[in-house]
Amino acid sequence: MRTSDQENKYQRAQARVGELKEFYNHLGIYLIFVVFFLALNYFTSGYFWAIFPILGWGLGILGHAANTFRWNPFFSKDWEQRKIDEYLRNDDLK
Repeated sequence: MRTSDQENKYQRAQARVGELKEFYNHLGIYLIFVVFFLALNYFTSGYFWAIFPILGWGLGILGHAANTFRWNPFFSKDWEQRKIDEYLRNDDLK
């Protein structure tokens, strides 16, 4: 029998696995469409237009990856802790 804490931990782990699964599905679909866009571009046009949807969607993939893997170079946990310490030192909480 699971305790409430174990059940909560299990649900969080299950949600995390779901996030990872969604990201990898998104990445797989993106890679399939990259091949599709490149093939379509190759057989239909001399102009390399496929770069635009590939790069646009690629930016979306990067955002999804940053969210999934908890990566934020601008507001990291270290930054948060430094700001908290700074406000506590300066008593600048108005």
